[in-house]
Amino acid sequence: MTRAYNFCAGPAMLPESVLQQARDEMLDWRGTGMSVMEMSHRSDEYVAIANAAEQDFRDLAGVSDEYAVLFMQGGASSQFATVPLNLLGEKSSADYVNTGIWSTKAIAEARRYAKVNVVASSESSGFLEVPDPSVWRCDPDAAYLHYTPNETIGGLEYDFVPETGDVPLVADMSSTILSRPIDVSKFGVIYAGAQKNIGPSGLVVVAVHKSLLGRARKEIPTMMDYKVTADNGSMYNTPSTYSWYLAGLVFQWLKAQGGVEAIGQVNARKAEKLYGFIDASDFYANPITPRFRSRMNVPFTLADDALNNAFLKGAEARKLLNLKGHRSVGGMRASIYNAMPEAGVDALIDYMTTFEKERA
Repeated sequence: MTRAYNFCAGPAMLPESVLQQARDEMLDWRGTGMSVMEMSHRSDEYVAIANAAEQDFRDLAGVSDEYAVLFMQGGASSQFATVPLNLLGEKSSADYVNTGIWSTKAIAEARRYAKVNVVASSESSGFLEVPDPSVWRCDPDAAYLHYTPNETIGGLEYDFVPETGDVPLVADMSSTILSRPIDVSKFGVIYAGAQKNIGPSGLVVVAVHKSLLGRARKEIPTMMDYKVTADNGSMYNTPSTYSWYLAGLVFQWLKAQGGVEAIGQVNARKAEKLYGFIDASDFYANPITPRFRSRMNVPFTLADDALNNAFLKGAEARKLLNLKGHRSVGGMRASIYNAMPEAGVDALIDYMTTFEKERA
């Protein structure tokens, strides 16, 4: 069997060795006679799996004991409501930066619960760059400031971490988590949907500073309360056990690669190769201001949109899958998360070179 190179923005590729281990353990996990998906989440065996996954995540991301690490359900989109319901406390407003579709969705959801102050937006420029912090109009009394470090759909990425003073910083790191080192101490809350760099879809990993626990609005659903989740070890109800287990296998794989510093160097090299090829071509183009190009999601257009279908058909024939851009943006998009090997980027560039010669 030949594995395809899956450039999907999510659910994304998983490391082949992880899939092989899950296959080998599917029917009988370490002599228990059970699949992990059949285990009681209260069993000693599963609690050990969960605890190991949490510790490996802490080790990889540099998350200290000052933070609670939560394995929640509903994906990152569920956090668009969970964040304001947990962090507003007695305050009524929160700051948001709008740099793309996911920022826009987070803002729309937060407005159901709070007065949202959009401190800056790059919408007028088509979300092609990040607004300079000098023009941000932040509220020093805001409950928090929320931003999206990497806009998965548009391929826009911050090259800095905002300075917020005493206002907690909240980040949707779905597309960037574990792809390079980060200083977690600068954040109040980090959340990340699993289906890009962590594991299968449905799971969302949250790191929340413990000083922010217990601020939730009284009307918050119990299942969304960070403190309840933390107090119950992310097992107030039956968690997404198999996804949690697979995430743990991915964490072990990432450690074996040398951790986030090593994988960050690989990711930088992959992105530099692909952007370098696009920039050297008159046939392909990337619209994002170079300083703010995403390392994880690389959108590009062809010289003639009429060739898009032919390009995608030819890519699929070579097992280069899910390159079609998001319907709201168009064109193409290559998502090159941790599990995408450098050989996959090389194969894509080789195909793009051939296609350009045939069609230019």
